Amino acid sequence: MIKAGIVGASGYVGGELLRLLANHGDVEVTVATSNKHKDEKVARIHPDLYGLTDLKFTGRSIFDLLDDLDVVFLAVPHGTSINYVPQLMESGVRIVDMSADFRLRDPDKYPVWYGFEHPYPDLIKKFVYGMPELHREELKNARYIAVPGCIASSSIYSIAPFASLDLDNNVITVDAKVGSSGSGAELDESKVFSERYNSVRAYKPAGHRHTPEIEQEIKYATGRDVNIALSAHSVNMVRGILTTSSIFAKTDEIHGWGLLREFYSGEKFVRLIMDKKSNFKYPDPKIVVGSNFVDLGFAIDRYINRIVSFGAIDNMIKGASGNAIQSMNIMYGFNESEGLTAPSLFPV
Repeated sequence: MIKAGIVGASGYVGGELLRLLANHGDVEVTVATSNKHKDEKVARIHPDLYGLTDLKFTGRSIFDLLDDLDVVFLAVPHGTSINYVPQLMESGVRIVDMSADFRLRDPDKYPVWYGFEHPYPDLIKKFVYGMPELHREELKNARYIAVPGCIASSSIYSIAPFASLDLDNNVITVDAKVGSSGSGAELDESKVFSERYNSVRAYKPAGHRHTPEIEQEIKYATGRDVNIALSAHSVNMVRGILTTSSIFAKTDEIHGWGLLREFYSGEKFVRLIMDKKSNFKYPDPKIVVGSNFVDLGFAIDRYINRIVSFGAIDNMIKGASGNAIQSMNIMYGFNESEGLTAPSLFPV
């Protein structure tokens, strides 16, 4: 049994890590930090955990608690993990970083997309990108994991099998619909119920910071340089992401399904949605909520030789804590599915 600490455990991602690890047979969460809620019971902030844990948030520095920890999850904002990682590495503890601070292989991209010069470019190469379906072999020898972004995850899963086709151009467009939990637990006017409800709001129509992450991983998976044109919309749901990507290439349904099956052969958490008699003929976030599944499907637009590829995930799980735990399981040699086998909730 390994002991885990979660820094920033009072947020949505921290709460999902606590919930999933509560049923993990090989991990015990012994430390959950939160300056805002120090000394309060975890279940007061995450009421779904009533009866499952007696843990309290601590306001103590994680550096004072490392002697009793094997792995630390950093569930903190972008630009914050870099303040923890060097000292954590010196301690010998393993790290699972939920932020973007070590996702991008090229440190020169951080000023462009995240607004800061990366102070530890030499440490980036020590992290493995936490997407098991693409990086499983690297994860087996990892000590430090950089968990993918939520929109990036759905986009990469749904684009990668098709990106090796003969593209008409190297531009792939991505339309992302994102639930409110994707913007975190902190409040501002845009998250107030009366502002968000009954709304489909384009909040980042261009320049989304997950763009270089998608391009990086498509290059890793296929060897091809592509340009991603990503637009993101806030929609009237709490959990979930649906990405709709336009890949301009000629194929047919039989070949398309063959590409998906080959690319994700044996992947337990990848589901291909192709039941034309179902009410859910295409991937829909509604039927992945609460699960670590990614649902994939596509349609063929023969008029302009376009593949319309869909990806649906729960942004809090396969888009964050689920991939983190799945990657950690591989790193430690645990059963890869441990803590992650619950089916999705339906209806929600």
